[in-house]
Amino acid sequence: MPAFHAGRHEHGQNFLSDRTVIDHIVELVARTDGPIVEIGSGAGALTIPLQRLRRPIEAVEIDARLARSLGRRADPAHTSVVCADFLHHRLPHTPHVIVGNLPFHQTTAILRRLLRSPHWTHAVLVTQWEVARRRAGVGGATMMTAQWWPWYDFGLAGRVPATAFAPRPGVDGGLLTITRRTDPLLKTARRGDYQGFVHAMFTGSGHGLGEIAGRAVPADRRGEVRRWISAHRLHSRLPRDLDATEWATLYRLGAPEITSVPSGPSRSSTPRKRQARARRGSTGSVRQGGRRGS
Repeated sequence: MPAFHAGRHEHGQNFLSDRTVIDHIVELVARTDGPIVEIGSGAGALTIPLQRLRRPIEAVEIDARLARSLGRRADPAHTSVVCADFLHHRLPHTPHVIVGNLPFHQTTAILRRLLRSPHWTHAVLVTQWEVARRRAGVGGATMMTAQWWPWYDFGLAGRVPATAFAPRPGVDGGLLTITRRTDPLLKTARRGDYQGFVHAMFTGSGHGLGEIAGRAVPADRRGEVRRWISAHRLHSRLPRDLDATEWATLYRLGAPEITSVPSGPSRSSTPRKRQARARRGSTGSVRQGGRRGS
């Protein structure tokens, strides 16, 4: 195991120190293919074991002292160490895999950056336990998860106890996996409108899915949406309770039909308002039907 430095507060550094957890992460990455980009390589607790996979690794570390130290210890045949802020680091333009022990205070920003980035195929990430659960849709999905579900599959691969980190954080961690869908549930051209629709659903008022959807979809689509909700007995459920397939189906039923992506002004102000709201509120806690949906 590498020597651990004291974590720097401004970088949110809590290094993995548990061999069992590290081996589990390497095993998850081993099920994927392609070069690896590591977020926050730190002292190399993950980087060095990942070298066993004999795949190219680009280790991105914001702390210059740690980047220099790891650069001296890493195998140059497989690993390049880059001193950079991942949020501003240019990712490869070819397929690759993301892995990292994320600084807890930057998890949302990093996830937002990743989900908007092309080319990577899989991500294996250590986040706060509750974040990993909610992003994976366990106990109710977040708005961010619902907005990206048609294009990504989110999974929960285990809990990481606080004792697995040095220094020890105040909460447990979780292993969040994200896989880019090879066959998306919706076309990419509909992403902006779909994400606006999800935002309207999560922030809409009502005492159940039926009432909320009745206000979020165009008047000429409400009948079909209500029939589907009734047929699947979803009236009393909330937006956070839907899964990926249900979200895609609900959107198809509630969205006006189009044959191509409009190049000029949209059909009405509704899609524009939805997209603007989605950009403002695609992350974090929001009000949904009188309950929190973070």
